[in-house]
Amino acid sequence: MESIAFHLNCLVKGGAERVVSNLANQFASQGIKVYVATEWQDEDEFELDPRVTRVHVGLRPEDDKKNRITKFFLRIKYLKEFVKEYHPQVLVAFAQRANYRALMAAGNSDVPVVVCVRTDPVGHYDAFSDKVQIKWLFPKAAGAVFQTTGQREFFKPYLQDNSTIILNPVNPKYFGLPKPKEREKVVMHHARLVDFKNQPLLCNAFVEVHKKHPDYVLKIFGPDSFDGTKDILDKIIADNHAEDYILLMGGSDELEKEIPKGAVYAFTSDWEGLPNSLLEAMAMGMPIVATDCPCGGPRTVMTDGKNGLLIPIKDKDALVSGLNKLIENPEFAERLGEEAAKIEEITNAQAIFVQWRDYLDKVSADFKRK
Repeated sequence: MESIAFHLNCLVKGGAERVVSNLANQFASQGIKVYVATEWQDEDEFELDPRVTRVHVGLRPEDDKKNRITKFFLRIKYLKEFVKEYHPQVLVAFAQRANYRALMAAGNSDVPVVVCVRTDPVGHYDAFSDKVQIKWLFPKAAGAVFQTTGQREFFKPYLQDNSTIILNPVNPKYFGLPKPKEREKVVMHHARLVDFKNQPLLCNAFVEVHKKHPDYVLKIFGPDSFDGTKDILDKIIADNHAEDYILLMGGSDELEKEIPKGAVYAFTSDWEGLPNSLLEAMAMGMPIVATDCPCGGPRTVMTDGKNGLLIPIKDKDALVSGLNKLIENPEFAERLGEEAAKIEEITNAQAIFVQWRDYLDKVSADFKRK
């Protein structure tokens, strides 16, 4: 493969954007010409290798006063012009609207389009307008990359034989960390404070855990998303007089130094694509209690009782029981953590890159033979 283009909204720091920036930089380091076509630029974005060409394909200043429908078609027009001018060997789109735009702009061209689903399709791809676009556009895709089998199953019959499942790469700073000589009596969690992460469930459950294990505290690392979740957590803490044992730590750039100090890790999302925080906790060798949330991310990388404990979503009693089990059985917990750390074998950057490279090479070659 000589050239590749990625299309997404922007490169603001998030899961899909991190994957795109990492892949773009890795492909560029291999001498492949890489383009990243974005709708806009944000202040806090991932950095790209100087060899990567970034191209603006979003609306232009003169489009500001145009109506919504006109803007919709202009976005397609600008992306189509990009494909025609730069003519990448393959166009890879990330996330819902970018997937639709790419297929409308290039689905009937001589450039193969690969779509990537990065979230739970239920609630994100099941509106009436989505069903129409999926039926119309997705058969045009030359390929599709999912993170879980649950995602792939949702899109039957349109994206099956030509699709693959590739996990997210984990930042190497989380691999091979030394195990602490003695773990602190702390339950750890790290993720931005946002509704679907369900940190209120964790706080309410830990109030019960603390009654049985008053020497344990809960530390939640993560920035505020300003959706009201932090206000809910503050109220739970105040109502239970838990200021001394439920601690909101804020964001941190040194999680690899903080998280492994803890005895147990809790993951409580109601839904996810493939959660980076869970992969990172596994890479750090943490004994984990995780919700078995749709669309199957935790179940894709965890086996209950082998490298972590899986519990139903929104089940406070199950979470309390799981946390207590790991706290009260440290040897069992350590075995789970040791098994969890083996995630490095399949989520290191080179392993993930090779899967992407081989899959896109196959898509490109199959497309040429048609």
